[in-house]
Amino acid sequence: MGALASEARLETTVPRRYLSQLCKHFQHKLEVTLAEQTGRIAFPAGVCDLRADTDLLILRAEAETEETLRTVEDVISRHLQRFAFREAPELTWARAA
Repeated sequence: MGALASEARLETTVPRRYLSQLCKHFQHKLEVTLAEQTGRIAFPAGVCDLRADTDLLILRAEAETEETLRTVEDVISRHLQRFAFREAPELTWARAA
């Protein structure tokens, strides 16, 4: 999709729950795919691929510009903080290849 990418990882005992919540929340407005362990949310600014491992939710954002990449990161981070409020997650996004 995009020329730029970043990744964030959230250690949690319920990665599939958050994967599902994020995808289901956005599927009413955006193109979303959701499988058992993976998901993809297509925003106007870019995409976010999600993967649930045993105790880890891996998020990969892709977009064409720094500004749109930050937009995708911000939207995902804010929603995840709301869904995972008990864990108070702080996502740190790092540029990816």
